[in-house]
Amino acid sequence: MGLLLALAMGLSVWGVFAGIRMYRADARLPGDLALALEVGSTRTGAVDSLVDRLGMRYAPAVQRMMGPKAVARYRRKIDLAGNPGGLTIDRYAARRAVYGFLGGVGFLVFLLKGNILLALVLLAFGAFWTEVGIWSAIRIRKDVIERTLPDFLDVLAVVVSAGLGFRQALDRVASKYEGPWADELRITLRQMDLGMSRRQAFAELRRRNDSEQVAMFVTALQQGEELGAPIVDTLVALAKDMRRTDAQNARRKAARAVPKATMMITTFMVPATMILLGAGLLLGSGTDFGTLTGK
Repeated sequence: MGLLLALAMGLSVWGVFAGIRMYRADARLPGDLALALEVGSTRTGAVDSLVDRLGMRYAPAVQRMMGPKAVARYRRKIDLAGNPGGLTIDRYAARRAVYGFLGGVGFLVFLLKGNILLALVLLAFGAFWTEVGIWSAIRIRKDVIERTLPDFLDVLAVVVSAGLGFRQALDRVASKYEGPWADELRITLRQMDLGMSRRQAFAELRRRNDSEQVAMFVTALQQGEELGAPIVDTLVALAKDMRRTDAQNARRKAARAVPKATMMITTFMVPATMILLGAGLLLGSGTDFGTLTGK
């Protein structure tokens, strides 16, 4: 018994030192992930940063298992989300490895214990937790851009009508805004500074954003440039169209919300109210429940 205990303690000590050595060992990181860990460390939380460092060794293997098409698809999703918290495709792969491992281990542990429900919850956590964050970031970012764009176009039209060129006006107005739309415009301006044509830069802007209003903005600019239409009139008309589209979308959302609210009321609130009223009437009637039960 004493020999087995000594052997177990020796293995434990060896495991601790081996783990420390592996943690301190130099690992060759993908360039994308190394840059994200260095530059994006101030943009992400402590938990995500820890997860990135734990999974960075396995990011290349995860990407190989995903395949080129899936990597390209998720890179597109990360672009649509605006790289939240400095997220890149390599960081995504690192988090997928860590969360997948934790979810898989939790699934096996609770499955062996007979807790199937909790095992399935942990399996779903490992498979979809990273996806949930990306999906939520895409939706929030799209809503913020579509709320910002009409006011931005009004201000841009005023600045252009004051005599500034479109490129200078775009830079001036973008510097006064904050948020995802301002970030997208700064990227577009930077691309034009590096030699990309205005048409191509705005085409890249449309590709990075899955928004109908952004597509309308880029299409109107390109058509106005081809047809020689005044840019101020184009911007003002575009802002009006976007506000009209927002109003129509708001009415559609309200129309969809009414049946959902009605279903919730009829399914939960009405039966609960009837039970409460019936119980109150029954208790207030002074009925002797002992006579009903024969006691």
